[in-house]
Amino acid sequence: MVPFDRIIDYLRISVTDHCNERCLYCMPEGYKGWSQRQDHMTSTEIIRVAEAATELGFRKFRLTGGEPLLRSDIIEIARRLWDLPGVQTLGLSTNGTRLAEMAVDLKQAGVRSVNISLDALDAKLYKRITGGRLESVLSGIETAQSAGFEVIKINCVLMRGVNEHEFLPLIRFTAEHDMLLRFIELMPLSSANMLDQTNFLSVTELMSRLETEGKLIPRSDFRPGHGPARYYDCTIPRLRKPARLGFIGAITTPHFCETCNKLRMTADGKLRPCLGHHGEIDLLHHLRSQNADPLELLREAIANKPENHGFNDHYQPVRPMTAIGG
Repeated sequence: MVPFDRIIDYLRISVTDHCNERCLYCMPEGYKGWSQRQDHMTSTEIIRVAEAATELGFRKFRLTGGEPLLRSDIIEIARRLWDLPGVQTLGLSTNGTRLAEMAVDLKQAGVRSVNISLDALDAKLYKRITGGRLESVLSGIETAQSAGFEVIKINCVLMRGVNEHEFLPLIRFTAEHDMLLRFIELMPLSSANMLDQTNFLSVTELMSRLETEGKLIPRSDFRPGHGPARYYDCTIPRLRKPARLGFIGAITTPHFCETCNKLRMTADGKLRPCLGHHGEIDLLHHLRSQNADPLELLREAIANKPENHGFNDHYQPVRPMTAIGG
């Protein structure tokens, strides 16, 4: 039984909780909770679960982390996923730091869309937010465009007092490179104080700011992916080209969860019906100790998917975003 009349056909698969960056909103300071290699799902286990998911009508898959391109067999995993009957789309979420060396192979393996995190175009600020090097990300973006992915989306997390002055440069950059830019509200996934007024900036406030600069025209007919973003055309006189912007407001958007179509599978083999609830099903334990049928565990996860997330109900993070999967 699928609760709340939703179609669940999208599985986000985290292949590792390791990352070569330390983003402020994803990983708590001093985080040491890495899974050991034996606790990570093998490529064969991942494909076994994905194959079962296709039998239940799952058609959309995305590889995430941590940073999925740190995993040495990521190309093999992508290729085997894409080869499964019933898979219609295969995406990848990445920080972009290794895309320059891997984009062509990923495209040939079947990856059709790439989401790249980019929270600032100022190199010093980028390093402050992520601990990484901006140059490697920009090189990865350039190579991804050359590789010919069907969709490239740039993701920027809104952080009050941190990257507010970067929004217009990011809009200019993505417009000039004909890419989609999505602004995402903070969620309390590294610490509960992410939603404090000193940190949190809503998509509604940003949209109001942009409308003082120019125009936002809603594009309800535009669906370049399978997530909750709401898209607008943005025209600002002082920018040379119009931009296509998406806004993801998990905290402030009414009825945000109404059409949620996804499950998550963590790198250590937990099925998580909802990002904003702690409930998980230990899939890997059942697979390895009892040789359980993943079909039944997937059905259980779907049945346990709540109507709404719990971020607005004093949510206290137990596992950070890097451990859950993006």
